[in-house]
Amino acid sequence: MFWADRIGKEIEERVPSTDGAPLLVRDEKTLSGRVHIGSMRGVAIHGLVSEVLSERGIKNTYRYELNDFDPFDSIPGYLDEAVFTEHLGKPLYLVPSPEPGFANYAEYFGAELQEVIKKAGFNPEYYKAYADLYAPGKMDECIRIALDRASEVRRILKEVSGSVKDETWLPISVVCESCSKMMTTRASDWDGETVAYTCDKGPDGTVPCGNTGRVSPFGGRGKLFWKVDWAAKWTVQGVDVEGAGKDHSTKGGSRDVANHVAKELYGLETPFDIPYEFFLVGGKKMSSSKGRGSSAREISELFPPEVFRLALIGKDINQQTDVDPSGDSVPRMFDWYDDLAERVREGVADDFTRLYALCQLPENQAEIPTPWQLRFGQVAFIVQMPHLVLADEAERIKGSPLSEEEKEKLEERAEYARFWLTTYAPEQFRFVLQDQPSDFAYTDAQKRAFSLLADFMEEDDRTGEEVHARLHELKTEADIKPSELFVGLYQAFLARDSGPKAGWFLSVLPREFVVRSLREAGR
Repeated sequence: MFWADRIGKEIEERVPSTDGAPLLVRDEKTLSGRVHIGSMRGVAIHGLVSEVLSERGIKNTYRYELNDFDPFDSIPGYLDEAVFTEHLGKPLYLVPSPEPGFANYAEYFGAELQEVIKKAGFNPEYYKAYADLYAPGKMDECIRIALDRASEVRRILKEVSGSVKDETWLPISVVCESCSKMMTTRASDWDGETVAYTCDKGPDGTVPCGNTGRVSPFGGRGKLFWKVDWAAKWTVQGVDVEGAGKDHSTKGGSRDVANHVAKELYGLETPFDIPYEFFLVGGKKMSSSKGRGSSAREISELFPPEVFRLALIGKDINQQTDVDPSGDSVPRMFDWYDDLAERVREGVADDFTRLYALCQLPENQAEIPTPWQLRFGQVAFIVQMPHLVLADEAERIKGSPLSEEEKEKLEERAEYARFWLTTYAPEQFRFVLQDQPSDFAYTDAQKRAFSLLADFMEEDDRTGEEVHARLHELKTEADIKPSELFVGLYQAFLARDSGPKAGWFLSVLPREFVVRSLREAGR
């Protein structure tokens, strides 16, 4: 059973519906900078579970929090440090936008994230932590309970995670009335209506103003520390389903603490958990502020929506997903998608064809499209060959004319191939056809093979399959190792040791050019 169907079935069996009210599926992201692609895995997992629940006839709502009330704790490398240093420690909604046209920093990066989510075909209801929860007072009762029972919060932290807090510690961060920072304040002495605070310390880079005073923590003037905040949000919104990355779900981890707070402070039955593995970029779990080609937007630009969805949902939640734009991940992802499509065209019904259906945007899932598509690697090669017409080569490889849908998909794929080739593609996928064979020390065996192949190619136009078969015959006739033969061919035509599949590659080049190059290289 496909992972989303398995989880949907578990939710149906284990999460009770309350008076026919829709289940609430929730996720969130702190908008501390350009959102890393890893955050899209949570978006996709929750979004797909919501879609599957709807398929099963279970009413549900998918809500996504754009968290604008965490502190601005570091300056991403792509922003001007001189401009943003003074804002370190402020809540994100009080930090200015990097570009005009947005109310604040969080709104700017939130808009970028929403565009990526839209491309992936997920449509959650968005809300903001400060504007929609804290400022209107929806969190006030949970804040009061946490402060009234602060000693119990300290006990839970110690027993569950081993974190020890002194007796004056309160589970809230208040916004300084003087400098508007929250990372530099420490709250104490809750009297039932206000807390005392001092703005006197913070992480490196933040500058406290030294102000002291008392302030009401309600109405957005204070924010619960996040493990308590997490449980409070479940309580306030009535969350039924919410997962998180596996790092949060370990024993003594953030989810464990939040579960205890929810049960012991707020009397809440905790939401159905979906712990999931990471989405990596080149084997690394990058932060939102590091790594070219690691942001959600950058990865989304590499794929059309259905292949992007495959990258996000294709692996089981217990498996890591790793995409390296500067490696061969992009061609492999397209090939994976094409392999799934082929199974659907063959009439197979299994988890793989179910995955293909779920890769389609929701509006296309009623009638699942399965157009024939030229492999991405072939497209990427052809668009680099000025003598080739992409549509003509596609029809030759397919063996029949392209439909209008197939023509549209071909041009779309070509655009993605061109973009990848000019941005991230490694040298092994970049080709320059040589007018003359490269200056390479060809062996006698290679020269014999070139001569025999030239004779074969000179006789008639050859298909890729025919050239492929002839190359394998040459291994015996010319007494040459396969690696020696193919290195020689790629050197002769591309001045490199590797390239696309040799049979197909030679078949799409002009016959006269191939014969001439082989003759010259074989002298």
